[in-house]
Amino acid sequence: MKTEKQKMLDGASYLANDKELVAERLRAKKLLHRLNVIEYIANGNARAIIRELMPNANRKMYIEPPFHCDYGYNIHSGENIYFNVNCVVLDTMKVTIGDNVFFGPGVHLYTATHPLDPIERRTVERSKPVTIGNDCWIGGNTVICPGVTIGNGVTIGAGSVVTKDIPDNVLAVGNPARAIREL
Repeated sequence: MKTEKQKMLDGASYLANDKELVAERLRAKKLLHRLNVIEYIANGNARAIIRELMPNANRKMYIEPPFHCDYGYNIHSGENIYFNVNCVVLDTMKVTIGDNVFFGPGVHLYTATHPLDPIERRTVERSKPVTIGNDCWIGGNTVICPGVTIGNGVTIGAGSVVTKDIPDNVLAVGNPARAIREL
């Protein structure tokens, strides 16, 4: 029988209030409090907190606090990643970030989603992965929705809501975001 955590990671319906998941979110919140409140400056202590919070992310990641995530361990990244202030990663499932990816302030990445049926939504959640290719710039206050893949060399304009996959080497803007020209 699968645990609720395994169901979450598999994209199946799961109970978010499961004891194991609640404990793991609490652990992440404590680390985020240390990062966002106690350290608040990128120093050796902050880097150690980020490594503990996100063991699957490359060490060459810079986060400008405050930063928020659900678990941290579902964030996988390449080298040279930059998160500006107020970024949120709801990482109930794998978030893959390539090399040389820069996030403007207030960018939100969502893997968590909920059933459309209101009765079912009372008890369970679901997850879909998010993937961002290499050499991308994600403009400030962009929202990337569950299940989206963004190709390599993409720029997403500020304030966009990305609801569908974006191909390589384009500028995409709007709500919903769409490619408006090749780069």
